[in-house]
Amino acid sequence: MDFILGIDAAWTTGQPSGVALLARTANGWECVAVAPSYETYLERADGRLLDWSLSVQGGTPVPDDLLKAAQRMVGSGNTAVVVADLPLSLTPIRGRRSADDGVSKRFGGRGCAVHSPSADRPGRISEIFREGFADLGFRLAVRGKEANRGKWLVETYPHPALLRLLNSSYRVPYKVTKTTRYWPGDSKEVRIRKLLTEHERILNRLEKEIHAVDLPLPRADHVRALNHLKRFEDAIDSLVCAWVGIRFLEREIESFGDEKAAIWIPER
Repeated sequence: MDFILGIDAAWTTGQPSGVALLARTANGWECVAVAPSYETYLERADGRLLDWSLSVQGGTPVPDDLLKAAQRMVGSGNTAVVVADLPLSLTPIRGRRSADDGVSKRFGGRGCAVHSPSADRPGRISEIFREGFADLGFRLAVRGKEANRGKWLVETYPHPALLRLLNSSYRVPYKVTKTTRYWPGDSKEVRIRKLLTEHERILNRLEKEIHAVDLPLPRADHVRALNHLKRFEDAIDSLVCAWVGIRFLEREIESFGDEKAAIWIPER
Protein backbone atom coordinates (compact mmCIF):
# COMPACT_ATOMS: atom_id res chain seq x y z
CA MET A 1 0.00 0.00 0.00
CA ASP A 2 1.31 3.46 -0.90
CA PHE A 3 2.03 5.65 2.11
CA ILE A 4 3.26 9.08 3.15
CA LEU A 5 5.15 9.87 6.32
CA GLY A 6 4.99 13.51 7.47
CA ILE A 7 7.53 14.63 10.07
CA ASP A 8 7.72 17.95 11.88
CA ALA A 9 11.39 17.40 12.67
CA ALA A 10 12.85 19.35 15.56
CA TRP A 11 16.26 20.88 14.87
CA THR A 12 17.59 19.66 18.24
CA THR A 13 17.24 16.34 20.04
CA GLY A 14 15.81 18.09 23.10
CA GLN A 15 12.51 18.97 21.38
CA PRO A 16 9.78 16.53 20.27
CA SER A 17 8.98 15.91 16.61
CA GLY A 18 5.43 15.28 15.39
CA VAL A 19 4.83 12.33 13.05
CA ALA A 20 1.85 11.53 10.79
CA LEU A 21 1.33 8.44 8.63
CA LEU A 22 -1.07 8.37 5.67
CA ALA A 23 -2.06 5.41 3.49
CA ARG A 24 -3.73 5.46 0.10
CA THR A 25 -7.06 3.64 0.12
CA ALA A 26 -9.86 3.14 -2.41
CA ASN A 27 -11.52 6.28 -0.98
CA GLY A 28 -8.42 8.46 -0.96
CA TRP A 29 -5.74 9.21 1.61
CA GLU A 30 -6.40 8.09 5.17
CA CYS A 31 -4.60 8.99 8.38
CA VAL A 32 -3.31 5.78 9.94
CA ALA A 33 -1.48 7.42 12.84
CA VAL A 34 -0.57 10.86 14.14
CA ALA A 35 1.64 11.36 17.18
CA PRO A 36 3.44 14.22 18.95
CA SER A 37 6.90 12.57 19.09
CA TYR A 38 9.05 9.82 17.64
CA GLU A 39 8.58 7.74 20.79
CA THR A 40 4.78 7.94 20.80
CA TYR A 41 4.67 7.21 17.06
CA LEU A 42 6.67 4.03 17.58
CA GLU A 43 4.41 3.10 20.50
CA ARG A 44 1.40 3.61 18.24
CA ALA A 45 2.92 1.20 15.74
CA ASP A 46 3.16 -1.36 18.56
CA GLY A 47 -0.57 -1.02 19.14
CA ARG A 48 -0.50 1.28 22.16
CA LEU A 49 -3.11 4.03 22.37
CA LEU A 50 -1.89 7.59 22.79
CA ASP A 51 -2.66 9.64 25.86
CA TRP A 52 -2.53 13.23 24.65
CA SER A 53 -2.64 14.54 28.22
CA LEU A 54 0.90 13.25 28.89
CA SER A 55 3.99 15.30 28.17
CA VAL A 56 6.32 14.08 25.42
CA GLN A 57 10.09 13.99 25.07
CA GLY A 58 12.56 14.83 22.34
CA GLY A 59 14.88 12.32 20.75
CA THR A 60 17.14 11.41 17.86
CA PRO A 61 15.38 10.26 14.68
CA VAL A 62 16.13 6.73 13.50
CA PRO A 63 14.92 6.46 9.89
CA ASP A 64 14.99 2.66 9.88
CA ASP A 65 12.74 2.52 12.96
CA LEU A 66 10.34 5.09 11.51
CA LEU A 67 10.03 3.21 8.24
CA LYS A 68 9.61 -0.20 9.88
CA ALA A 69 6.87 1.24 12.09
CA ALA A 70 5.07 2.57 9.00
CA GLN A 71 5.36 -0.80 7.30
CA ARG A 72 3.96 -2.57 10.36
CA MET A 73 0.90 -0.35 10.18
CA VAL A 74 0.29 -0.24 6.42
CA GLY A 75 2.57 -2.82 4.81
CA SER A 76 5.03 -2.08 2.02
CA GLY A 77 4.05 -0.26 -1.14
CA ASN A 78 5.33 0.88 -4.53
CA THR A 79 5.31 4.53 -3.49
CA ALA A 80 6.60 5.86 -0.21
CA VAL A 81 7.16 9.55 0.42
CA VAL A 82 8.72 11.05 3.54
CA VAL A 83 8.08 14.79 3.92
CA ALA A 84 9.95 16.68 6.63
CA ASP A 85 9.99 20.23 7.91
CA LEU A 86 13.78 20.13 8.07
CA PRO A 87 16.61 21.60 5.97
CA LEU A 88 17.94 18.81 3.73
CA SER A 89 20.67 18.85 1.12
CA LEU A 90 22.88 16.60 -0.97
CA THR A 91 25.86 18.60 0.32
CA PRO A 92 26.71 19.70 3.89
CA ILE A 93 24.61 22.64 5.10
CA ARG A 94 26.77 25.53 6.33
CA GLY A 95 24.31 28.43 6.04
CA ARG A 96 21.47 29.79 3.95
CA ARG A 97 20.73 27.95 0.74
CA SER A 98 19.17 28.93 -2.57
CA ALA A 99 16.03 27.13 -1.37
CA ASP A 100 15.78 29.33 1.75
CA ASP A 101 16.25 32.51 -0.26
CA GLY A 102 13.71 31.42 -2.87
CA VAL A 103 10.94 30.73 -0.36
CA SER A 104 11.72 33.90 1.60
CA LYS A 105 11.59 36.00 -1.56
CA ARG A 106 8.20 34.55 -2.56
CA PHE A 107 6.53 34.38 0.87
CA GLY A 108 8.49 36.72 3.15
CA GLY A 109 6.08 39.59 2.49
CA ARG A 110 3.31 37.36 3.81
CA GLY A 111 5.12 36.62 7.06
CA CYS A 112 6.61 33.29 5.96
CA ALA A 113 10.34 33.88 5.54
CA VAL A 114 12.55 30.85 6.20
CA HIS A 115 14.81 30.50 9.25
CA SER A 116 18.51 30.31 8.40
CA PRO A 117 20.04 26.86 8.91
CA SER A 118 23.64 26.47 10.04
CA ALA A 119 26.26 23.78 10.50
CA ASP A 120 25.01 23.28 14.07
CA ARG A 121 21.25 23.63 13.60
CA PRO A 122 19.97 21.26 12.36
CA GLY A 123 23.48 19.93 11.80
CA ARG A 124 23.75 16.22 12.44
CA ILE A 125 19.97 15.74 12.54
CA SER A 126 19.73 16.75 8.88
CA GLU A 127 22.51 14.35 7.97
CA ILE A 128 20.83 11.50 9.88
CA PHE A 129 17.64 12.09 7.88
CA ARG A 130 19.26 12.31 4.47
CA GLU A 131 21.79 9.52 4.95
CA GLY A 132 19.41 7.24 6.84
CA PHE A 133 16.60 7.46 4.33
CA ALA A 134 19.07 7.27 1.42
CA ASP A 135 20.27 3.95 2.82
CA LEU A 136 16.62 2.83 2.72
CA GLY A 137 16.29 3.76 -0.96
CA PHE A 138 14.79 7.24 -0.67
CA ARG A 139 15.97 9.91 -3.12
CA LEU A 140 16.11 13.52 -1.99
CA ALA A 141 13.72 15.57 -4.13
CA VAL A 142 15.76 18.49 -5.44
CA ARG A 143 14.77 21.07 -8.02
CA GLY A 144 14.07 19.53 -11.39
CA LYS A 145 13.05 16.15 -9.97
CA GLU A 146 9.48 15.30 -10.90
CA ALA A 147 7.46 13.01 -8.66
CA ASN A 148 6.79 9.50 -9.82
CA ARG A 149 6.36 6.13 -8.22
CA GLY A 150 9.18 5.21 -5.92
CA LYS A 151 10.69 6.45 -2.69
CA TRP A 152 11.20 10.16 -2.11
CA LEU A 153 12.49 12.34 0.73
CA VAL A 154 10.95 15.80 0.46
CA GLU A 155 11.63 19.02 2.37
CA THR A 156 8.80 21.47 3.01
CA TYR A 157 7.98 24.49 5.16
CA PRO A 158 4.54 24.42 6.82
CA HIS A 159 3.96 28.18 7.05
CA PRO A 160 3.66 28.86 3.27
CA ALA A 161 2.04 25.44 2.81
CA LEU A 162 -0.70 26.60 5.19
CA LEU A 163 -1.18 29.77 3.14
CA ARG A 164 -2.08 27.51 0.23
CA LEU A 165 -4.14 25.06 2.29
CA LEU A 166 -6.28 27.78 3.89
CA ASN A 167 -6.11 30.29 1.04
CA SER A 168 -4.77 32.76 3.58
CA SER A 169 -3.18 36.08 2.68
CA TYR A 170 -0.82 36.13 5.67
CA ARG A 171 0.98 33.76 8.04
CA VAL A 172 -1.48 31.65 10.04
CA PRO A 173 -1.27 32.41 13.81
CA TYR A 174 -1.09 28.91 15.27
CA LYS A 175 2.32 28.72 16.99
CA VAL A 176 2.24 28.31 20.78
CA THR A 177 5.32 30.43 21.50
CA LYS A 178 4.07 33.37 19.41
CA THR A 179 0.71 34.05 21.08
CA THR A 180 1.79 37.27 22.81
CA ARG A 181 2.93 38.56 19.42
CA TYR A 182 -0.31 37.48 17.73
CA TRP A 183 -2.63 38.86 20.40
CA PRO A 184 -0.75 41.38 22.59
CA GLY A 185 -2.62 42.43 25.69
CA ASP A 186 -4.94 39.41 25.73
CA SER A 187 -5.04 37.22 28.82
CA LYS A 188 -3.61 33.72 28.79
CA GLU A 189 -7.11 32.27 28.78
CA VAL A 190 -8.13 34.31 25.73
CA ARG A 191 -4.93 33.39 23.89
CA ILE A 192 -5.56 29.70 24.59
CA ARG A 193 -9.05 29.96 23.10
CA LYS A 194 -7.81 31.82 20.03
CA LEU A 195 -4.97 29.37 19.48
CA LEU A 196 -7.31 26.38 19.70
CA THR A 197 -9.62 28.08 17.21
CA GLU A 198 -6.72 28.29 14.74
CA HIS A 199 -5.75 24.67 15.38
CA GLU A 200 -9.33 23.58 14.77
CA ARG A 201 -9.53 25.64 11.58
CA ILE A 202 -6.41 23.93 10.20
CA LEU A 203 -7.64 20.46 11.17
CA ASN A 204 -11.07 21.06 9.63
CA ARG A 205 -9.42 21.93 6.33
CA LEU A 206 -7.00 19.01 6.48
CA GLU A 207 -9.92 16.65 7.08
CA LYS A 208 -11.29 17.63 3.67
CA GLU A 209 -8.08 16.23 2.16
CA ILE A 210 -7.30 13.37 4.57
CA HIS A 211 -9.81 10.88 5.99
CA ALA A 212 -9.91 9.63 9.58
CA VAL A 213 -7.68 12.22 11.23
CA ASP A 214 -7.68 11.36 14.93
CA LEU A 215 -6.23 14.37 16.74
CA PRO A 216 -8.43 15.20 19.76
CA LEU A 217 -7.92 18.86 20.63
CA PRO A 218 -8.60 19.66 24.29
CA ARG A 219 -11.28 22.02 25.52
CA ALA A 220 -9.96 25.48 26.27
CA ASP A 221 -11.11 25.34 29.90
CA HIS A 222 -9.08 22.13 30.38
CA VAL A 223 -5.81 23.80 29.31
CA ARG A 224 -3.90 25.29 32.23
CA ALA A 225 -0.73 26.31 30.37
CA LEU A 226 -0.07 27.28 26.76
CA ASN A 227 2.89 24.91 26.46
CA HIS A 228 0.42 22.03 26.85
CA LEU A 229 -0.72 22.84 23.30
CA LYS A 230 2.77 22.46 21.79
CA ARG A 231 2.23 18.70 21.28
CA PHE A 232 -0.89 19.43 19.22
CA GLU A 233 0.92 22.07 17.18
CA ASP A 234 3.70 19.58 16.35
CA ALA A 235 1.17 16.92 15.36
CA ILE A 236 -0.68 19.41 13.14
CA ASP A 237 2.60 20.36 11.46
CA SER A 238 3.27 16.69 10.73
CA LEU A 239 -0.16 16.41 9.10
CA VAL A 240 0.59 19.50 7.00
CA CYS A 241 3.85 17.85 5.91
CA ALA A 242 1.91 14.72 4.97
CA TRP A 243 -0.57 16.81 2.96
CA VAL A 244 2.37 18.32 1.09
CA GLY A 245 3.31 14.73 0.22
CA ILE A 246 -0.10 14.25 -1.39
CA ARG A 247 0.42 17.36 -3.51
CA PHE A 248 3.93 16.20 -4.38
CA LEU A 249 2.60 12.93 -5.76
CA GLU A 250 -0.15 14.75 -7.65
CA ARG A 251 2.44 17.16 -9.08
CA GLU A 252 0.46 20.13 -7.78
CA ILE A 253 3.54 21.62 -6.22
CA GLU A 254 6.48 23.90 -6.95
CA SER A 255 10.10 23.73 -5.85
CA PHE A 256 12.41 26.47 -4.63
CA GLY A 257 16.15 25.88 -4.71
CA ASP A 258 18.61 24.11 -6.95
CA GLU A 259 20.02 20.71 -7.81
CA LYS A 260 21.44 20.30 -4.28
CA ALA A 261 18.44 21.23 -2.13
CA ALA A 262 14.83 22.25 -2.65
CA ILE A 263 11.87 23.28 -0.52
CA TRP A 264 8.52 22.11 -1.92
CA ILE A 265 5.34 24.17 -1.51
CA PRO A 266 1.90 23.20 -2.91
CA GLU A 267 0.57 25.30 -5.74
CA ARG A 268 -2.56 27.36 -5.30
